[in-house]
Amino acid sequence: MARRPINPKDAAEALFRPAPKPVAPAVERRAAPEAKELVSLRIDSAVLEHFQAEGPGWQDRINDALRAVVEADKG
Repeated sequence: MARRPINPKDAAEALFRPAPKPVAPAVERRAAPEAKELVSLRIDSAVLEHFQAEGPGWQDRINDALRAVVEADKG
């Protein structure tokens, strides 16, 4: 059990402190199958150069290559 504050000022301030907010449990939400998410990814510089060599759209080309691996793995 907590001790009563000896200092009356501390007791008064304790009465006016905001109550701690309850923390809601985290809800896992599944993304739509075709939704894209922003992520940070570390890849070898040679791999990055390969996909960037063809110009704009290199992120989509990396995504397509990874999707092909996922589909082949399901197979």
